[in-house]
Amino acid sequence: MSSFTEQDRLITRRQAIGRVSMLLGGVTLIGGSALLEACSKDQPRATTTTAGTGTFTPDDIAFLDEVADTILPTTQKSPGAKAAQTGAFMALMVTDTYDPKDQQTFRDGMTKLDDASKKANNVGFVQATPQQRLALLEQLDKEAKTYMDQRAAAGAQAQAAEAARPIEQAPGGGGKSGKDTGQLANSAGKGTESEKHLEGDPRQQNAVGAGNANPAAAITADAPPHYFRMMKELAMLGFFTSEIGYTKAMRYQETPARFDPCIPYTKGDKAWAPHA
Repeated sequence: MSSFTEQDRLITRRQAIGRVSMLLGGVTLIGGSALLEACSKDQPRATTTTAGTGTFTPDDIAFLDEVADTILPTTQKSPGAKAAQTGAFMALMVTDTYDPKDQQTFRDGMTKLDDASKKANNVGFVQATPQQRLALLEQLDKEAKTYMDQRAAAGAQAQAAEAARPIEQAPGGGGKSGKDTGQLANSAGKGTESEKHLEGDPRQQNAVGAGNANPAAAITADAPPHYFRMMKELAMLGFFTSEIGYTKAMRYQETPARFDPCIPYTKGDKAWAPHA
């Protein structure tokens, strides 16, 4: 019988998610603690029902497999993401851990990615050649980084503005002047406008469209994540926590085993996988 407790499993899942975060530049994965909660439970494989219910069809999963396999292709040393059934993992995590707003962003992103392929290559993403797929995803990766950097900067500015705002006086303390009240009303109006970042907002459509020369324009702190950022991080998380990722792409040694803090390293060696 294994001596590992549920807490041990949670810790190693945190380490796995943290590892993917470092590969993505040290930022927090979309989905946050919900990813950890889902990883600590036994979950069924993504089912195949109508797309409008928030689950994914076999064609959707095949599409995600091709996206993930373009990000993490087969090499001479290890199979690619498709072999690890990463598309089904991505679909399951979106369905089980993303809130409805992020789920919609992800699903809309699948359509946008396919439309971008049709525009650039005259065929959908699945029908495109490996070279065409790679070129498109490299373009989207740059766009997503610019977008997410601008989103983070907008969030930092919003926090700084909130911290600098004078504290409201308690009742009986004199209240606010008409000028202050007007400023608050204007601020509230701006807040309402900034919430128009879902489907139908021209600013958002312009910001995340593939091939846009300046995808970061008019991005606000409450804008949704970029859809390709979601796809990339789920592809990496799914692959590097799979059996293939652990045993083929990385070196894996089942525990318990001895602790050795000074293992010789040769340039090009695979990284060691943590215990799953």
